[in-house]
Amino acid sequence: MARKKKTAQEETIVAAEPTVQLITETLEKNYMPYAMSVIVSRAIPEIDGFKPSHRKLLYTMYKMGLLKGHKIKSANIVGQTMQLNPHGDASIYETMVRLTRAHEALLHPFIDSKGSFGKHYSRSDPPAASRYTEAKLDEICQELFSGIDKNAVDFVPNYDNTTTEPVLLPTTFPNILISPNLGIAVGISSSICSFNLSEICDGTIALLKNPNTTIDRLLDIIKAPDFPGGAKIIYDRDQMKKIYETGYGSFKQRATYEFDKKENTINITQIPYSSSVDAIIKKAKEMVKLGKLREVSDVKDLTDINGLKLAISLKKDAGVELVMQKLYAATELENNFDCNFNVLVGGTPYQLGVKDILLEWIKFRVECVRREITYDLQKKREKLELLEGLTKILLNIDLAIKIIRKTVKEEDVVPNLCKGFGLNQRQAEYVADIKLRHINREYILNRAKEIDGLRAEIADMEETLRDDIKLKYVIISSLQTVKKTYGQPRRTELIGKEEVVAPAKDIFFENYNCKLILTRGGYFKKLSMQAARGADEHKLKEGDFIIYEEDTDNRGDILFFTDKGQIYRAKVADFELCKASHMGDYIPSKLSMEDDEHVVYCKMVYELNPKHHMIYIFENGKGLRVSLGAYEAKTKRRKISGAYSSVSPLAGAVYEGDKPIKIFIRSVGGKGMLIKSDLVPEKTTRTAAGVQIMQLPKKGGKVDLVTDRIDDIGDDAAKCRKLAIPSTGVALNQMTFKF
Repeated sequence: MARKKKTAQEETIVAAEPTVQLITETLEKNYMPYAMSVIVSRAIPEIDGFKPSHRKLLYTMYKMGLLKGHKIKSANIVGQTMQLNPHGDASIYETMVRLTRAHEALLHPFIDSKGSFGKHYSRSDPPAASRYTEAKLDEICQELFSGIDKNAVDFVPNYDNTTTEPVLLPTTFPNILISPNLGIAVGISSSICSFNLSEICDGTIALLKNPNTTIDRLLDIIKAPDFPGGAKIIYDRDQMKKIYETGYGSFKQRATYEFDKKENTINITQIPYSSSVDAIIKKAKEMVKLGKLREVSDVKDLTDINGLKLAISLKKDAGVELVMQKLYAATELENNFDCNFNVLVGGTPYQLGVKDILLEWIKFRVECVRREITYDLQKKREKLELLEGLTKILLNIDLAIKIIRKTVKEEDVVPNLCKGFGLNQRQAEYVADIKLRHINREYILNRAKEIDGLRAEIADMEETLRDDIKLKYVIISSLQTVKKTYGQPRRTELIGKEEVVAPAKDIFFENYNCKLILTRGGYFKKLSMQAARGADEHKLKEGDFIIYEEDTDNRGDILFFTDKGQIYRAKVADFELCKASHMGDYIPSKLSMEDDEHVVYCKMVYELNPKHHMIYIFENGKGLRVSLGAYEAKTKRRKISGAYSSVSPLAGAVYEGDKPIKIFIRSVGGKGMLIKSDLVPEKTTRTAAGVQIMQLPKKGGKVDLVTDRIDDIGDDAAKCRKLAIPSTGVALNQMTFKF
């Protein structure tokens, strides 16, 4: 049988298979290990609340003896840290800066600092170079390293096997929820907010006593996140409950301010944690420049050694609440904190809620305490063993001395003591190493008295290791001590969402009366009423004329109708005031219309009232009436395509409010007709072709003007009146037009 020839498509697939396989292998061998390394070893915090860079730095400082003593130059610390973290001095110093007291990024800083370390809320205040600043570990770090020298955690070799470092730090409190943490890895990120230390300790104690404690009960204890910069949280219990359950969600924060009546200045003293002073000032000044914040005369950053302070100087009679509503709505004075509690547990990333994180920390801490107690127990057993050997020589000290004196060789002293008193190797070595001044009955009796206490302590430790409840009460006692020693009142205030006043829709617009004008050539003007009442004539291009004119105010929207079946929406406030002697804005350019697209009509509206209508008359003489409700949508679209029929170009449009209006229609052939708008039938489909309104000649006939400006037609307009449609219109030879 002849072999079937492969098609071109099959040959292409076969040729592509090696390439696809090569890409897959490259991803598996190179990219995936890199991605996992970034997730596990760099960007996502472990259950102790630290990323590797934090842990390496703090452990280096601990080994340098900086838990006590004086501060030393930061450059020295950075250099020593490179033994564990070979990523360059700049990145190590950046890590160090964030952990300092001066940087104000943490509720409980781990590094006591001296010098300029910048502020986490200001990008324009960078830290000084490491050679100028000094640091040491803060007092709270005692809780990070408690038990680290008692085998509480595992140690691993550093990157070049010259020393070892801890895998985790045996923190005595759930630091994972105390220190805010942000990390972006490959395909995963972590964003953990900070909570109040006292509340977290109380919530952890509640879970230690009852692991089935509900989320609602935890919400009563751990009320909400707490940030070093204070500010306010717009509190929604249901929203917060979701974050506590899933570790995912967001909440809003607001800045705190004070009004200085004497200086007529608003002083911002606390801002949301995720905001920056620079962004707030830049946006506020931009709003002032654009006229959206006319009540403000100046914005200054007066932050100093006493803390954050943004001064917003107000003009005379400016409303404080109105200014703050504008700033909350448009700047980072109100900002979201997005929570994404991704945590590494045993080297695997998990998204956990607050309760689950605390339960995982309890497991971790129980193991740390168990290892510490086991370490201490072993030391006490060894000590007891030595003291029991010491008591054996108590009744015959002279014999011990005699054995030592009569032993010829030094290496035989220990074996001879073992034979003489029935001691083991360690006990005999201990006795042999006693100083000569201590070989007396008083010393040995005093040491022997420790035996009963040691045995009691050993028994208690053994009981604690066997009893999980006792083990947990050791942790509870430690948490109570931490709370008493380091606990602070909440800094972040909670306000109910019902207390927050929603800003008005037109809050950014200064409202004033104005006159709107559109010409046939597409030029649009917004005039103040004073300018409109002036004697100046409107500057128009040769042959251009006004097709729309209306007295209104600055709050509404303007709908621009084009000859391409499209409607463009803009705000009246988007246009600057101008004089009658100016040409105005050319709408096709300002609104970025399509090529060869021209404005035919415009109308200012506050809302799309379904009882009001637009009447469209096309060049082919057909027309229809469409309800404004047909253009209603969930969001205000800048451009509405397919707004009306495009079978024939739009000759003109008019707006019909609560009552019918008069419409004048003119054809190229020099005929016109005047009708009432209720003659034009309404269509439910906005793109319908309409019905014939004006009868036109088959050759060259088309409508060239549609207007409701009847006064501009002339005194003989009444001669064109028609009571029925369609109509051929009346000859206009003797009529006078203003356009």
